[in-house]
Amino acid sequence: MKTADHTLNTLPSLTKAQRDDLASLAALQDDRIDTGDAPELTDDQLARIRRGSFYRPVKKQITARVDADVLAWLKSQGKGYQSRMNAILRAAMLNSR
Repeated sequence: MKTADHTLNTLPSLTKAQRDDLASLAALQDDRIDTGDAPELTDDQLARIRRGSFYRPVKKQITARVDADVLAWLKSQGKGYQSRMNAILRAAMLNSR
């Protein structure tokens, strides 16, 4: 089986038939959609769902200058200072939304 790697920028364009199918599905009322072949999740399964557990952001290598004391503080907490730095930046990004 051949696999394909795509990003949002490299996805092939939808065909007219695919666009028509999507438009007809979007126009369906919820009660007209047949979900008979999709099993219902149990309460236990719903409780264990973790959103985005398979999502892994693409990492990009950069060069950044940080204050020496900030870097020392990050490193003083043990291995993984770059991951901690990323987590701090991500929290700041999400808080600014």
